[in-house]
Amino acid sequence: MKRGAIFLIVILLALLVFNFRAELKTIGRRTCDRFFSGGAEEAREMEILLYFNNDKLDPEFSCNKTFPVKRLVGATKAPGRLSLEELFRGPTDVEKNAGYFTSLTQGIKINSIRIEKGVAYVDFSEELEKGVGGSCRVAAIRNQITQTLKQFPTVKEAVISINSRTEDILQP
Repeated sequence: MKRGAIFLIVILLALLVFNFRAELKTIGRRTCDRFFSGGAEEAREMEILLYFNNDKLDPEFSCNKTFPVKRLVGATKAPGRLSLEELFRGPTDVEKNAGYFTSLTQGIKINSIRIEKGVAYVDFSEELEKGVGGSCRVAAIRNQITQTLKQFPTVKEAVISINSRTEDILQP
C-alpha cells in the first residue's frame, strides 16, 4: 500500500510539473522571469475612459452630459495626455453606431499638460476653438475634456487654455 501511495504522489507531481511548464510556455518567457524573480513587470496595456456625447442615451442633448466609453491602450507614464489624444480621435465606428459623437473639432493638439494639487492645466492649440459656436457646444467640449481628465485620481478639476490664454476662449 505504501509503494502505491508513493507511486501515485510521484505521478501527480510529474503531471503538475509538466502542466506548469506547458503553462509557462503559453504565457511567455517574460512572465516566467517575473514569476521566478518575484519582480513586478510593467503593464503593457491599460484601460482608459473617454467621455463623449450620446444621442441615444441623451436624445434631448443636455450640453453638460457626457458618457464614458472604455478603450484599451498601450500603457504610458502620461495617461492624461494619451486619454486626451484618444478623445481627439473621436468615437470608433462601433461607438458611433451606439450613438456616441464628439463636439470637438479635428486637428487639436496639446501644447502642454501638467497636474498640480489636483488641478490639470492643459494648454491646447487654436484648433480647439475653431468653428465652435453656441454656448451648448462650448459646454459640451469643456465637459468632454474635463470628465476625461477627472477619471484619474490625481485630477479633481481642469483648467483649459489655448496658446497660454485662459480668458476669452471657447466663447459661444
